[in-house]
Amino acid sequence: MLSLRPIRPEDRELIYRIYAGTRAEEMAVLELDEAWKDAFLTQQFEAQHHHYQHNYLGARLDLILDGEQPVGRLYVARWEREIRIMDIALLPEHRNRGIGSLLIGELLHEASVVGKTLSIHVERYNPALRLYQRLGFRIDEDKGVYLLLVAQPGELPTLGSLR
Repeated sequence: MLSLRPIRPEDRELIYRIYAGTRAEEMAVLELDEAWKDAFLTQQFEAQHHHYQHNYLGARLDLILDGEQPVGRLYVARWEREIRIMDIALLPEHRNRGIGSLLIGELLHEASVVGKTLSIHVERYNPALRLYQRLGFRIDEDKGVYLLLVAQPGELPTLGSLR
């Protein structure tokens, strides 16, 4: 059974591992030593974590749990007219099991019920882009490396629920 719980200071190593897992493929092709890669990923993680905590005040920064086992993170900001998925990431061994689809389905349902747009920034070459488009997201803005995807209330499918 999936559930969410707020991240805690003692989760820092875990949320770093989740972040590093999202970068594993691109790091694997670099002919650099592991210490350099770890230092680089640590720096990138710290910058991202700081950005989320200081620029998305009031956002929910949650761990995704399967039973008691942490499997990923879901960070969501809820604004007056929009719900923004800031980040959704799963540990590599928990991908392609429908967890992301279920969580996004829950957010699509929430957005539909409250009449808000659901949005997410996605890297142009992220394989998850196909999933978002299949779920009803469309490209709202091309920001170069990133695409801003949106799903409008009333046009949103519902895939499941954590309830």
